[in-house]
Amino acid sequence: MAKGYWVVHLEVTDADTYGMYRAFVLPFLAASGGRFVISGGEQSVVEGSVRPRMVVVEFPSLADARRVYHSAEYQHGMRDRLASSSADFAIVEGLED
Repeated sequence: MAKGYWVVHLEVTDADTYGMYRAFVLPFLAASGGRFVISGGEQSVVEGSVRPRMVVVEFPSLADARRVYHSAEYQHGMRDRLASSSADFAIVEGLED
């Protein structure tokens, strides 16, 4: 079965409020089967343009990635992210193993 991913390019506009989101999302994702593959760090844009920060979260399946995003708990918790950043957010199916 192919894994599922959250692929997010974002720009943080309010570090304090975004910090509250991070305090929520790190344990939430760990408890929900999500694993950070990329969380910020240095990036070199070699073509086109992207927002300054990239995050990739891996889930056991595409269905899991969708379920976690649409869960009532995440929808509530992501309010701080929406209030403190601009993002392009996609849920993507990985390759079969």
